[in-house]
Amino acid sequence: MEDIKTTFAAGDYKNEQTPRWCPGCGDHAILNVLHKAMAEIGVAPKDTVVISGIGCSSRLPYYMNTYGMHTIHGRAAAIATGVKTSRPELTVWQISGDGDGLAIGGNHFIHALRRNIDINILLFNNRIYGLTKGQYSPTSARGTISKSSPYGTTEDPFIPAELCFGARGNFFARGFDISLDTTKEIMVAAARHRGASVVEVLQNCVIFNNGVYSFMSDKEKRDEHTIHLRHGEKMLFGKDLEMGLVQEGFGLKAVKVGEDGYTLDDVLTHDAHCRDYVLHQQLAMMDGLTLPMAIGVIRDVEASSYESDVAAQVEEVKGRKNYGGLRDMILKTTESWVVE
Repeated sequence: MEDIKTTFAAGDYKNEQTPRWCPGCGDHAILNVLHKAMAEIGVAPKDTVVISGIGCSSRLPYYMNTYGMHTIHGRAAAIATGVKTSRPELTVWQISGDGDGLAIGGNHFIHALRRNIDINILLFNNRIYGLTKGQYSPTSARGTISKSSPYGTTEDPFIPAELCFGARGNFFARGFDISLDTTKEIMVAAARHRGASVVEVLQNCVIFNNGVYSFMSDKEKRDEHTIHLRHGEKMLFGKDLEMGLVQEGFGLKAVKVGEDGYTLDDVLTHDAHCRDYVLHQQLAMMDGLTLPMAIGVIRDVEASSYESDVAAQVEEVKGRKNYGGLRDMILKTTESWVVE
């Protein structure tokens, strides 16, 4: 009889395929981090499903030693919902890009969050369509020059966090393809959250949108333009953690601790579990320019999950109606038709 492993290494989630992404693509790093996160989570590969739509990021299931489905453009969330509802014991990951997940897949994205289906959505956001060779995407900034907008886009982008909170999402986190430890930390937190989780990974496309996040991801700029949020800790940033976020009226303000009368006591403490989402949304909407981009787990609130409620409802109806299966349900229904 084959031994059943109880602990796993990152290599247990890899297969023999060589990843086929452009050299330098951030997808390589995200794949590597996901393998490590899965090992820390400890769910067996046979109990793990990785589902993707269409796009560069959606090649990821090919490089996993788990069950996987490379599905239809924009439909990964719908198929992931079906898998989780029919097999709730499985851990389900959805891999989508900003185009796949928020353009043709935008409707499925918001309803997966509204339903709170227990799937882990990894949203790779490079603000461009890479696989189809450089058209602007739903997250491209106004004015972006691309193959499909040679004179600059004339529309404003979606902000994934804003969609998440608008759909009553209960888990939102953000990482960088260059911040491997932080990204692994939030992937693990997402998997341990019961319900729909969204992990936005800011990812660089070296071919069609190189340097899109360099204004805050470059090593010499990172400390000043990003803030790593951790539950229960003060919201501090800067090279020496000399800067902090404070409440000013209904908004947020960045201050230097010790100047202008501001002390450490004035700096906000992050509460990722607060049910009120207003502050979470303000934190998630910071753009890295006027206020530092928030990295880490921004919101993590427990709520009833869709697949658990469906399973409970099915059992309740089966018991009340004395249904043993589909045949019983057909024969015992109060409505029937005869086709002559």
